[in-house]
Amino acid sequence: MKVMVVFNGGSTSIKYKIFSTNLRLIKQGAVTNLPADNLSLYKKGIKKAFKEIFCFKKDIILIGHRVVHGGEKFTQPILIKNNKTIKELAKYNHLAPLHNPFNIAILKQAYKYFPKAFQVAVFDTGFFANLPEEAKIYGLPPLFLKKFKIQRFGFHGLSHEYALNQACKKLSKNPKKINLITAHLGGGTSICAIKKGKAIDISMGFTPLEGPLMMRRAGSLDPGIIFYLLKSGYKAKELEKIVNFESGFFGYLKTDDFQEVLKKVKSKDKKATCIFNAYIYQIQKYIGAYYVLLKHIDAIIFTGAIGSGDPYTRRKICQNIEFLKKIPVLSIKSNEELLIAQKAIRFLK
Repeated sequence: MKVMVVFNGGSTSIKYKIFSTNLRLIKQGAVTNLPADNLSLYKKGIKKAFKEIFCFKKDIILIGHRVVHGGEKFTQPILIKNNKTIKELAKYNHLAPLHNPFNIAILKQAYKYFPKAFQVAVFDTGFFANLPEEAKIYGLPPLFLKKFKIQRFGFHGLSHEYALNQACKKLSKNPKKINLITAHLGGGTSICAIKKGKAIDISMGFTPLEGPLMMRRAGSLDPGIIFYLLKSGYKAKELEKIVNFESGFFGYLKTDDFQEVLKKVKSKDKKATCIFNAYIYQIQKYIGAYYVLLKHIDAIIFTGAIGSGDPYTRRKICQNIEFLKKIPVLSIKSNEELLIAQKAIRFLK
């Protein structure tokens, strides 16, 4: 029996699913607790994941890969034909340092380990490729868009797109007529406005740092803070590490286990309550802003490990937003791997 594999590499885990060619799930697994800032150790996790699917090696004809940042060049799924394409993808590693280097590492190893299989890269930024100009541009001079491609790319596109598809089914809505606010809450956090089935805004921007604070990322900052810290003696690399790996919930509580965070919040821990309330507040601001943009929404969707997990966080977000009392609030468990499989399998036809 011929099968396909999907690898979904995060900063601290490698999830995989094996599907038949008619998209029936055969096996799934994950290698977890990988170091978010150590690529060498992460590669050992890749080898472990490959060992877990070794018995399928002769049957694998297609491998789908999640790649977080495709830049302005890569928006649609692509077939990886040679190492040149992999090198092109690696140029965007610095824009998503928590994900892209790990995504590329998996892709490189799979290309060597499964040489006969088609390798397809599917991009998290693809869902936002056609954002309206007013949502896409920043207030920098046009030179920076033209020369450096500085624009809003958006992330978690696979999760938001899957949530859209599932919401249409649950609500019996035509995808071209549905308005949604989708909230992906997990290790990263992003809020998306969807109008008539198309993304029109997303809280993440040029990199996955923008938007509400996250498990390790600082979220949106006044740029002046960075300049101030540079003048105060910090180096650019130090600051990059701080805002990507050492901020958010981790910066306050030295944990990126959200269950631990909730335990502390429910036990009235002051620091945990402070950062949790800031998290809720920032998410609420995006939901309110997107409701104004959309004018009418058919539902709000919560997805991601936190969004579709313990309802405590969802309740806190929704409790002070009056318009959410009049519309469906749905919890949808993400299945990015299935969406990647659906997009990648087209290359077999």
